[in-house]
This record gives sequence, C-alpha cells and structure tokens, in this order.
Amino acid sequence: MTITQFFLLLGGVGLFLYGMTIMSSGLQSAAGDKVRTILEHVTSNKLMAVALGIGVTVLVQSSSATDMMVIGFVNSGLMHLTEAVAVIMGANIGTTITAQITAFDLTAFAPVLLFAGVIMFLFVKKPKIKYIGMIILGFGMLFVGVGLIKDAIKPLSESAWFKAFLSTLSNPALAILFGVGFTALLQSSSSSTVIFQAFAIQGILDYKTAVYLIIGAAIGSVTPNLLAGLTTNRDGKRTALLNLIFNLIRAALLVTLINVFPQILDFIQSLSPNDVGRQIANTHTIFAICAVFIILPFSKYIVKFAEKIIPELPEEARLKEGKKLMYLVDSSKSMLPSVLIRQAVLECTRMGNMALENLQKSIECFFDEDSAEKKIEEVEATESIIDYLCHEITDRLIELRSLDLSESDSFRASKLMIIASNFERISDHAENIIEYKEKLIKQNEHISGSGRQDLIDLANATVKTVEMSIDIFSNEKFSILEAAEANEERVDELHEKFTQNHVERLMKGQCDPTAGIVFTDMSTDLERCSDNAINVATALVDRRHVYNGRKSRI
Repeated sequence: MTITQFFLLLGGVGLFLYGMTIMSSGLQSAAGDKVRTILEHVTSNKLMAVALGIGVTVLVQSSSATDMMVIGFVNSGLMHLTEAVAVIMGANIGTTITAQITAFDLTAFAPVLLFAGVIMFLFVKKPKIKYIGMIILGFGMLFVGVGLIKDAIKPLSESAWFKAFLSTLSNPALAILFGVGFTALLQSSSSSTVIFQAFAIQGILDYKTAVYLIIGAAIGSVTPNLLAGLTTNRDGKRTALLNLIFNLIRAALLVTLINVFPQILDFIQSLSPNDVGRQIANTHTIFAICAVFIILPFSKYIVKFAEKIIPELPEEARLKEGKKLMYLVDSSKSMLPSVLIRQAVLECTRMGNMALENLQKSIECFFDEDSAEKKIEEVEATESIIDYLCHEITDRLIELRSLDLSESDSFRASKLMIIASNFERISDHAENIIEYKEKLIKQNEHISGSGRQDLIDLANATVKTVEMSIDIFSNEKFSILEAAEANEERVDELHEKFTQNHVERLMKGQCDPTAGIVFTDMSTDLERCSDNAINVATALVDRRHVYNGRKSRI
C-alpha cells in the first residue's frame, strides 16, 4: 500500500464516520424531543421496551446515543434498571440497520445524494427541510466514504505483511479481541462492522473471520457508555455495566452456538449466496435478534449481577425506601373516605418532617465548611424523595375526589394537595441554599461576619416557623396558630431589616460580588420558606370559625 492509498483509507474512514455523525444529527433534529418522549414512556413490558430500543436506535442511527439517553434517564430516576436493560438490548438490534444499508452498493448514487443534501441544507430556510438535507448529506458521505475505503484496500489483497496479519485473526479469540479494540477506538460498532464488511467484499477478509470480528465489535461498542457512566450516580454506572454484561454474555452465547452448530453460519450464507457484504449484514442482525430473545427472559438476573458488582449504599437504600407511600397504600373504594383522608394527613406529615430536615441540613451545610459535600448529597437525595411523595400524594388525593365525599372531606382533600405542594416548595428552597453554598465554594468567596450573623438569625426564625407549622398541622394544635403567624411576621421584619443592612454594606464596599448576590437570594428563600410554612399551618383552618382554642375541622 502506497502512502497515497493509506491516506485515501484514512480519508474514507473519516468521511464515513463524519457522514454517520451528520446523518445521526439530522435524524435527531428532525425527530426533535420525540425520541426522548418515547423513551420517557417506556413500560415494564420487556418486549415493548425492546421495540422502543430498536425504534429509537433506527431513528438516531446510533446505539451509543440511545444508551447515553438511557443512562441519563436511569441517573435521574425516570427509568428503572429492569426497563433500561430491555431498551439496551433493543438498541443492539437497531444498530444493525447500518450494515444492512451499506450492503447495498449505492456508491454510484452518492454524488447525487451529496448534491441534493447540500442544496437542501444550505439554501432552504425551513428547519425540517434542512434536517432532511442533513440526513441525505450524511447518507451520501457515508457511501462516498465506503467507496474510498474499498478503493484504498484493494492493493492490500496483494500485500504479504497484511496477509500475515490477517492470518493471525483466523484464531477466533484474537479476532474477537481485535474487534473489541478496533471498535473501542472508533467508538461505534456500526462503523467497525461496515469497515469489516468492506474488507470482506474486497476478498481480503473471509466470512468466518468477519463473524468473530463482529462479535468483538459488539463488546467494544460499550466503551462510550462506560466512559459516560463514570460521571453518573451508582444506578447510572450500573446501566453502563448492564450493557457490558449483556454483550459479554451475548459473545459467549454466540461463540458457543456457532461452534456447536456450525450449520448456523452455512444457513446465513445460503440466504444471500455470492454476496459476502449482505451475509455479514444478515449475520450481524440475526445474531443480535437471537441473542436478545435468548437472554431477555433472564434480564432480571443481569440486573441483580450488576447490583452485586456495584452494591447498594446505605443512602441508596434510604432513597428507595423513601420513594414509596407508607400510609396511603390503599385508595380503593372499599375504604372509608375519612380513613383515606387521615392516611393522607400522615403522609403529608412525613413529607413535612423530611422538608424540615432538608431545610435544617441545607442551613448547616451553608454555614459548615467541613462536611458541606456530604450534606449537599444528602439534601439532593431527600429532595428527590420529597418530589416523588408530592406527586404520589397529589395523585391519590385527586383519585379521592372522584369518590362521594362529604363537604368536610372534600375540603380537606383539596387543602392537603396545597399542603403537600408547600412542603415540596420548602424543600426546593433548601436545594437552592446548597446551590448558593456551591457557588461560594467555586468562587472562593465568603459572607461577611455581620451578613453571616444576619442570615443565621433569619434562618433560625424561619426554621421555628416551619417547626410550629408542622406541629399545628400534624397535632391539630390550632391554639398556637397566632404564635406561628406572629413568628412569620417577625421573619418578614427580619428579612426587610437585614436587606437594608446588606444595602448599607454594599454601599461601603464590604461585600464580595458573588457573596452579595448569594446573601440576597438566600434571605429571600428563607423568607419564602416561612411563607410556605404558614400556608401549611392555616390551610386546614375554617376561617368561618374562630380557631383560637377551638377544635379544628380536621
């Protein structure tokens, strides 16, 4: 191979990879948010999840992109591992479509595709048409790249050193390892499979060696996912690991099958005799489909194995335990509405105590320099539990309102939804406070001594309002409502006073820029926490009656 031919090969590979990227970007842009919406609605039905994985991967022309989205969904709690593994299996089938497309020899039509794609992309303003132009342009680049690769590798069939290298790949183990390494380098199993396909079409690579290379390519394709998993939580890491475990099992299964039943490869070859490119494409697709449907029934064991490798931490167990209702577990029509309302009160009380704990922990985090990182993680974890509880409690209360409720029960059901929402907002403000702490750490700035004391005083008064409000709500202590309202008014007064103090410090240049913004934002969040708390305390009071010392309507 001459230096010109070598650069021609590199150019062909580069153009092919860039064409794949352009086509994938065009498909994703044309689909808009539909791809994410489809994945968000994945169900626990394994076959449906596999079908979604296939469909999304065909749409975006990248199993890695699908897997990345799945990792993101699991990382954010929108998808469970049992659903994720089925989608990943589907993505492994969907990615085989690229080899099926390139098995058609469309190189002669590639210039026409390139021209049409460029015209649509550069000269048409309508976004949808531009995206379609990107798809066609990428498609054209893909086939031009394949054509360049084929032209560049023709002389290799006469190269002694290359023949010697290929002879080493006749060993299945070495062929699989090479497939793993080559695909990990390209970070795309579709790309490596198409290149192996081109080598086979030129007669440089025999079919059986290509089969083992394809098996290795599937393992190597998980490299981007493993790298992406490094920056996620433990469930995100488990998702990336699931893909690796599945492809390792798939490789072991396929190697066993084709060695025990060599007739399998003969049958695949007979489907398209004298067309090795199509034979490789068919092998890629059939292997993926067979592996998925053999392994799919055992997917829960793959999940358990991944959880064994990356075991559950105590805080994860707490998070899972928190994300379930403890009292409002049966909202069937056989239950008395008054009982269900009482259960909802207990759930809201539990949620309120979590919100209070989160607020206290965020305040401790803000003023404590030593254990800030740990407290930040704890606040974020609790916030996700509170979000879940708010959603679940609200849904159950909406269901209750469809029952034949008394006026009193209907009143309380609607007010409990408001109470749950206010507790959720208190936790949101707590999350804001830890973000302010992170901002100060990042900028290496500090609140001034007097400003710090003002925030401490305001925080203490706010926490007192929240504590009193939860006590009023959960224990029906409406006799202390006036005291709670008086404390809330004190928070308002402190907020106004401390804001004025802050303005004076700013005028004297005694505040760092970031610290000044943080002071203003945090004091506002604390004041709003107090507002939300008093909303809770007064929500179940019937103002048609005097509440002081009288029995409440709950």
